[in-house]
Formats: sequence, C-alpha cells, structure tokens
Amino acid sequence: MATIRRVPSLEHNFQLVITRVYEEGDQELLEDEEETDEERSILISEEMAFRTGTTSDNEPTFVWRDPQGDEDEVYEFVAAGTNEPTRAFFETCMYRAMYERKYRTSADNTQDSDLQEFIWQPPAAKKSKTKTSRKASASKSDPPHVEEPAASTSSQEPEPAKKPLSKDKDIGMPCIFAEPAELHLWNRDTGVFDKQADVIARVAQNPNGGAYDYWLVASTDDEQLLAHKITSDMNQRLASRVLSFTWNNISESGQGNSWCLRFETEEAFEAFQKAFSRALWEGLNSSPWEKAKYEDQAYVMSSNVEDVEMKDVEEEDEEEEDEDAVAEELDKSEDEEEEEYPEDDDDVPVMPKGKNKQLTVGYKGDRSYVVRDDKIGVFSHTGQNQVKYYASISNIATPEGKKFSPKHVMLHDQDSKMILMNPTNPNSLFSLDIERGKVVEEWKVHDDITVDHIAPTEKFAQKTSEATVVGISHNALFRIDPRVSGNKMVDSQFKQYVAKNKFSGLATTASGKLAVASEKGDIRLFDSIGKNAKTALPPLGDPIIGVDVTSNGRWIVATTKTYLLLIDTLIGEGRYTGQLGFDRSFPANAKPIPRRLQLRAEHVAYMGHSVSFTPARFNMGEGQEENAIVTSTGEFVVAWDFAKVKKGQLDKYEIKKYNENVVQDSFKFGDDKEIIVALQNDVLAINKKNLKRPTRASLAPTSGRSRSSIVNSPY
Repeated sequence: MATIRRVPSLEHNFQLVITRVYEEGDQELLEDEEETDEERSILISEEMAFRTGTTSDNEPTFVWRDPQGDEDEVYEFVAAGTNEPTRAFFETCMYRAMYERKYRTSADNTQDSDLQEFIWQPPAAKKSKTKTSRKASASKSDPPHVEEPAASTSSQEPEPAKKPLSKDKDIGMPCIFAEPAELHLWNRDTGVFDKQADVIARVAQNPNGGAYDYWLVASTDDEQLLAHKITSDMNQRLASRVLSFTWNNISESGQGNSWCLRFETEEAFEAFQKAFSRALWEGLNSSPWEKAKYEDQAYVMSSNVEDVEMKDVEEEDEEEEDEDAVAEELDKSEDEEEEEYPEDDDDVPVMPKGKNKQLTVGYKGDRSYVVRDDKIGVFSHTGQNQVKYYASISNIATPEGKKFSPKHVMLHDQDSKMILMNPTNPNSLFSLDIERGKVVEEWKVHDDITVDHIAPTEKFAQKTSEATVVGISHNALFRIDPRVSGNKMVDSQFKQYVAKNKFSGLATTASGKLAVASEKGDIRLFDSIGKNAKTALPPLGDPIIGVDVTSNGRWIVATTKTYLLLIDTLIGEGRYTGQLGFDRSFPANAKPIPRRLQLRAEHVAYMGHSVSFTPARFNMGEGQEENAIVTSTGEFVVAWDFAKVKKGQLDKYEIKKYNENVVQDSFKFGDDKEIIVALQNDVLAINKKNLKRPTRASLAPTSGRSRSSIVNSPY
C-alpha cells in the first residue's frame, strides 16, 4: 500500500510510505526476506524524479528513485486495479508535497501551473536497475537512467537563509556552521561558568585530516581561542532551554576542562545542533550524512534532545534539596566521613598477586566471583554491606591441563557451574564445576563460528537447571546446547548475516527475547533465535560495549565509552500500539527516542580524566521492578535513579570515588541497595545510599587508604 503521510516534526514535509499488506496467516513470508521494518518511507522531494507510467497490461505505475540510495536504483509501484481519478489524485498529491517542501508554504491554493515544474522530464534514455513489487507485471520498457540532481539530496528539513559552505580566512578550513556565541569556561573554585569572550563558533572541516575530520572552533576578530576535534570523547551536552552546548577537553598535560557555548537565538542553536550532529555522525561512521535514511537521521537527531518526558510515567513532586545539608556536604572532606568498612582482624586466606579483571554476582548462596589471571576469587556477602574473601579456584585449565585466563565468565545451572570463555580457543566454551573447583567439560560449539559473547537463555535462567545458553559471533546469533552430541550449536536456532555486523553484546528478557548490540552502534531486537530481528535500531556511531534489558523487555540500556543509551521499546503509534519492539516493528516514522545518560561536563572537569564507562546494569531480582542503573568510570561508581530518568531527569546520578580504578560493579541479586564493587586490587560492597551527589567534595581526589575489610589482601 502506498500512502502520502505528513511528517509530524517537520512542517511542510511529507513521506511516501510503502507498507507490506498481507492476508492473515501470511506473516511468515516476511521471514524469508532481508531484515527490514514492515514499511519503508522516503521523504518526498524533487530529487525523487517521481513520474507515472503503465505496465504492458495498462496498469498504472508510479516510479521514483531514492536520493539516499544508489544512483541507478529505481523503484516501481504497480497500482493494480486503481482507477484513473484515484491515480491522478495521488499524482497531484505528490506534486503538492514537493511544492510545500520547496517553498515551505501550504499548497492549498496552488494551481496546476504552480505544480508544472515538478513533473519529471526524461533525460537521454539509459537503462538502469529497477526494484519492483512481487505483484508487479513487466513494464513496457526499463525505466530510463536518472541523473544525479544538481540540488542537494539531503532529506533533512531545509533551512531558510542557511549559510553556504564557505572557507573562513581566519581558520583556513571550510565551515558547515558559523554563528556568534558566548564562550564560557568552568571555574573549579567558584563552581560557575565564567565568560571568556564573544566569539564566532564554527563547525569546520580539516582538509588535511580527511573528508570526515571535523573540529569545533571558537575565534574572535583578533585570534582563534580554541580548536577541539569533534569526537564522542567531548562528552557533549546540548541544553535547548538555555541555548547552550557544553563539552570537555583534556589538555596535553592531562588537565580536564569544561567549556560552554551559549547562542544568541534559537535558530542559531538549532542550526548548530544539526551541524554538530552531522559532523559527529560522519566522523564516527566515515560516511556522508546524506547517505543515511531520513528516519535514521531523525533517530540520530532525537538522541540529542534533552528533557523529553517518557511515556506512562506517573508525575511525582520534585524532591526539595536541604540547602544546609548541601552546603555542609560541599565542605565535608573524605577523612571526616564515617567509616563504612571497619577493619576486620580475622585471619583470611591470602590470594596470589595479580589484578582483578571481571566480576560476576551470584544468584544463589550470596556469593560473588572475581577473575584474576588463571584464578577465580570467591567472596561471601556477610550482610551490612560487606563482603569477605572466602576461597579461590586456582589453576584454571582446559580438561587437557592447559592453563588460561578466562575472557568472560557466566554462572550457570543454579550457580553450581560457571561457563568460561577461553581467549585462545574461541570456538569452544568450558564448564567449571564450582564445588570441585575444576573445568570438567569443553563444549565445542562450531568448527568455523566463534563464540564472542554469551548470555542466559532467559534473564533468570541461571537460577534454574536450564542447560542451554545463547551466544553471538561477530555476525551470528545462535543457541548452544551442551547435551547434544558433537558440536553444541543448535542448527535450527541459528541466524547469520552476510555483512560484518561486529556484534558486541547481548541480553535476554525474562521470557527469552533478545537484544543484540554491535560495535557499529546499532541494536537488534529478536523475539526468538533463528528469525529476522523484529526491530533494527540505527547506529548513532559509537561502539556499544555492553547491553542490558529489564526483565519485562520494556527498557534497554546500552553502554558506549562516554554515555549510556536508554531506549523505551514500547510502540506508541500505529497498529501495534502498546506492543514492544521485540514482538513488532516500530513504524518508520515513530522510532523510539533514544536518551543519553552521561556525566555533566563540569563534573568530568573535577574528575581530571575523560569518561570511560564499564557495561551498565539494571538492578535485578525476580518479581522486582528495576529502579536503578549502575556503571563505573575510572575510580568512580555511578548510579542513576531509574524512576527519575524515566521522568526525563537524565542527570540525576550519584557517585562514589575510590583510590583505584573500578573494574566492574553490579547490584547484589534481589537487592536494589547493595552494590558489589570490584577494584583492581580489592572487592567490597556499598549501599547505594552512600553514593553522593556529584560535588567538589565527592569528586575531588581522596587521601588515605581504603577502609575495606579486605584492603590488605590481594583481593
């Protein structure tokens, strides 16, 4: 079905939407085709070279090209059974849509003569490829070659009086944006942004760095004040309410600063947002912005919109701060705090030297496990937010006796076993019997397909005797069953892609639905293994290093180096309203709005180093609703109040600083207060209420030694 639909967010813009229509019971036809949404859309513009025609059976057709696709690729829609008045009305509506986009005014009072310029005129004929509907009949002749239009083919909303690409003499770079702004620098002593100068802010391209090397430049009439390369390490944040852009920059000496540009008009701010988003996206993807689909562009742009309230969130009164308590906290030093982890003089076994690498928290028996080289430390949860070293599993080795340091570990079979990934043997998994402290089995998964990441079959499967697990390679998703003979991959539950998707993480819901993320930054949602993804969310460009999902599948948190990406999978429009993206595809014009959770630039300036998050996790417990998200960066544990985040308060986070880097952290199973923290040389527990608001006191370097009860042990 072909539909002309108004774009809600862009005035005077329309989409041509092609929707798959099938009879009841024919849905399985979709499974045989390439992964895609159930509808495709294209922004209506002159560049489509839209025209009409007929088939050899005199059925009316509509033909167009996608300006964002290949130059020779042409689409044809056969409107079988459509009468002439309907065909003519549809054609006129297409021209009216082109008119509104070009002139940015209503087409209600247009005459036929006003639309004449949009009627396509064929150039010199040249054969080209054509994609047709399955039901299409053969046309009288192949559509002629469509020349690339001279006008821009960008599907982004046209901007009135937009400055053309120009070369500014004072910086020697071509610019895609240049507007006046105020430049501010964060003052650590006073805790405010100090104005530095009135500047011209530019997004400039460095010709010597390649086509996608962009820089943020600020200069006065007399001098250039700064030039910072545009990357995700900037930890950028756009605040539309105050028309400001803040970011971090780490100097060559390692000094971290927080900068701010404040624009004079809303138009200038919006133009900067578009230019910066384009520059960042092109730099991350090494691809021109114009090649991205229109709906993907909208998805990327929406991720930079702040303070958007989420759906279905009950209103709550904003918590009032106690000003005296805040002032007291600002003046309070770490040495004045109450000891949360008193020294324990009890004798404890001593572990061999090394550095902690990863943490996994048990589902039963109040145990946590920390990997260090070819050993695994076992820690008991003693209550009162403390952990104690219990034992170690030493000399991790294959059944043949070859030692290895596990790349990744996962508890299995009611915490009686642990599945280990051996970096030197990526085609197999190894089963460790925890009670015996020994690897007892090697599970050869496949001769040619590696296992790069694993996850439980269902979110809480580790509490049960469920034998199977799910795994991914760089381009495949599959189930692993150790009970089958020979290779352990289940052939009937295997989905492989031809392209190198660079899958980087997966997570499962309580019912076994799957979210798969990639280094490219995209996320696929599956209702089961072996089929196409129901939803494919486009990449912002940053590699995803970890992904987690709430037990009901409603929310996803994906971790990149400098921000967390929170996605609501609830479909809010169309015929599948109320269902989740795991079960149905989002309408092309109603993708979810991804929300960035990131640290404020001024807080990062206090930290003194750039952000590098570890994989974020929701708190987890059967029958419990997730209400917190925890991650870490450098020496800091960071937690978000999920209830506030769902209300749109994206920077409501709390922090705890340690004397060494945090390797990994995770909530204790079934507890939304106690966080287990693995440092490089220590393991401890902390109550979430002991995390602090980010201030100079809570972010400043600490002195003295850790007060963990196991600080002097190698764990």
